[in-house]
Amino acid sequence: MSRYDKYQDLRIEVANKVATVTLNRPDARNAINQRLIRELRTIWDDLADDQAVNAVLVTGAGDFFSVGGDVKAMSDRPGGDVLEEGEVHDPMISRRLVNRLLECDKPIVAAVNGDCIGLAATIALLCDVTVMSDQARIGDTHVSRVGLVAGDGGTVIWPLLVGVNKAKEFLMRGTLLKGKEAERIGLVNHVVAKPEVLDTARMIAQELADGPTWAIRWTKLSVNQIVKERVNHLLEASMALEQVTFETADHKEATLSFKEKRKPRFGGA
Repeated sequence: MSRYDKYQDLRIEVANKVATVTLNRPDARNAINQRLIRELRTIWDDLADDQAVNAVLVTGAGDFFSVGGDVKAMSDRPGGDVLEEGEVHDPMISRRLVNRLLECDKPIVAAVNGDCIGLAATIALLCDVTVMSDQARIGDTHVSRVGLVAGDGGTVIWPLLVGVNKAKEFLMRGTLLKGKEAERIGLVNHVVAKPEVLDTARMIAQELADGPTWAIRWTKLSVNQIVKERVNHLLEASMALEQVTFETADHKEATLSFKEKRKPRFGGA
């Protein structure tokens, strides 16, 4: 039995020392639900322990990388499809996802084949190399679309990649950036035509898988100390503040307007 048989919303295939991890809910645009977010917390440990894997490729099934959380489900209850009924939005749980991804010593290449939004954008940007389609969009819409603090990692990684003021604007406005603009400002590494995304990302992953193993892994872990320092400073506080915004009138209005397919009317106490 493979260590990956337990995964249902992630599809994992290992060949030539490269593990391809596919977010596999194409009918839901790979939206992140309860099961998928739990699988995204554990997959990095399993990959780190797999001696047959030297590099990882992460992508999405179908036309999307992932649209992030289920906003419509959030209109019924806080946390929507991400939390169990009555479950507290525990900052430490989200911290585990981020830390396990950063502590996986094998290089991770993200193939952003389609729109990549919210938590999905955080996951892609925390990878080591990002290859993006010129037709895809990437952004964190916690604030503009859902009325929540961008607390699950966006406040950590965006300022490191594009600078403080650009990050604040993109996060507060929920800007969706097309591939070429994301590459121009240093948010992603490479932008190619959509049909070339997976092949380009796989070529980079294979090069890393065939390279000097320990030099690559320990270089990655050394640089990731910069990101982990920011995680230690920011993530618990931003996650706690995100939890508070679940109870605001603006969040309730955001989710209701999304469900009703209208523009939100913000400004509630």
